[in-house]
Amino acid sequence: MNNKEATLIPGRRICMNKLDVLAQIGDMKEIEYRNTLAITSIIELLLEKGIVSREDISRKAEELDKFAFLKTGEI
Repeated sequence: MNNKEATLIPGRRICMNKLDVLAQIGDMKEIEYRNTLAITSIIELLLEKGIVSREDISRKAEELDKFAFLKTGEI
């Protein structure tokens, strides 16, 4: 759709912007899913091979979570 069409159909431009936003959200969800799957796979392999324990992962996650809050000044 060109700018001329957008001015001829006032609500259409807003509708297209909403569709663009929804498409971007869908893309972000797909990326988030793939990242989560990759991280989970790596963690499971590390656990299976005995390289790390669940306690190690839990401890590190807690440490990083606290660090993130300290960086943002929320604690």
